[in-house]
Amino acid sequence: MVEPVPSAEVNVRDSREAAASGEAQTLPHLRLGVLISGSGTNLQAIIDACENGRLRAAEIALVVSNVAGALGLQRALKHHLPAIYLPWRGREESEQRLAALLELFRVDLVVLAGWMRILSADFLARFPRRVINLHPALLPDDPSANVYIASDGSHIPAFRGLHAVRQALEAGVKLTGSTVHYVTPAVDAGPVLCRAEVPIQEGDSEETLHERVKAVEHSLVIEAIERWRARELLPQR
Repeated sequence: MVEPVPSAEVNVRDSREAAASGEAQTLPHLRLGVLISGSGTNLQAIIDACENGRLRAAEIALVVSNVAGALGLQRALKHHLPAIYLPWRGREESEQRLAALLELFRVDLVVLAGWMRILSADFLARFPRRVINLHPALLPDDPSANVYIASDGSHIPAFRGLHAVRQALEAGVKLTGSTVHYVTPAVDAGPVLCRAEVPIQEGDSEETLHERVKAVEHSLVIEAIERWRARELLPQR
């Protein structure tokens, strides 16, 4: 059973509000589903961008967390967004319930913003090229490559999987960053939408470096959503 957050009021905002300006009306309206497992700082960045007009003709249709006490759920409720706690009790059953929710709320694009569950090939096949992920490392355009060539010409290992920030510190590299990519069955190996570099400073800890990476991600995720819409929804000339 899908468990709604206690006292949650599901309130999908009128999509017409997001398309109030003439410029916004030229864009396909975008309904976002944001999946989180933690504090939801990137979720907050998306909320802010929808509310202040930086992300035009877009709304967050649904926020889902697999963690009952995730702070991100409270962020969503504060802004009167649909927020659902989905217990993860077996991958196949949980993915079926998640897919049903995304379809029920008519989500166009699924954004994994600190979502700590790997999604199966079967799930992704139901949402082809409609799931993107933020990864706190620099990933190359070639998914088979294990090295990213930075803007300064240096070669940075492609740190995939968990603890990418820690891996960057342990490797002694001078640059890390964040990448937004399409989600594919191969972990952190989908086509890249955009990325940003973050210098590693002397004395950085995993916590301080991760905070600077997250700060960059707040703008990067908005850029990625716009690029996705331009690539997938707008007519190609």
